[in-house]
Amino acid sequence: MLQYCMNIKRVKQQLSSLALSMFRKDFFGIYHGSISAKLESNVFVINTRDTIFDSFDEKDMIELYFRKDYRWKDASIDADIHHHIYKQITEAKFITFTMPPFTTAYSLHADVIIPKDYFGYKELGKIKIHDSKNFKGWYERAATEIPYYFLSHDTDIMVIRGYGIYAYNRDLSQLAKRLAILEKSCRLLLLNGSVSELDLDY
Repeated sequence: MLQYCMNIKRVKQQLSSLALSMFRKDFFGIYHGSISAKLESNVFVINTRDTIFDSFDEKDMIELYFRKDYRWKDASIDADIHHHIYKQITEAKFITFTMPPFTTAYSLHADVIIPKDYFGYKELGKIKIHDSKNFKGWYERAATEIPYYFLSHDTDIMVIRGYGIYAYNRDLSQLAKRLAILEKSCRLLLLNGSVSELDLDY
């Protein structure tokens, strides 16, 4: 039990440190975004519904069991999406929903991200942009649509047009690294004026 409590504390510290860093890079809004970690086969920890990311720490995280109880009402609006990903993808140990500005901006006009910088090309390759078609009812669909996308496209990053990025990984530092590389690649593409008719289907 002591070991379990120490592990939870360590994970919460890791998440709070990363979340604050990502907020400073504008990946999270003050109230927008989510980050979580799977603790056991049926337990995960996620930020609370009222988390303010510019002062994020351990007290802003809540443990949730897969069997929903009273604690779920205090959890992030994204908790159900994280829950479904953890249930369906065993490799998912950490999940985040972010809205990095350059990647989100690039997604508004392109159907695919093809990095032209070395690190983006080497690490990410081509990333398809998912079009949710209609934001109306998105949260009702997202809990099934997002895990299905990950599984059917064999990817750990999902860029959603005009919405942001869902990503998971077994390693928290790798998760942060891949998101940072993607954001830098999209910034370079935008600076280079690489959103062209070649990227569009319409």
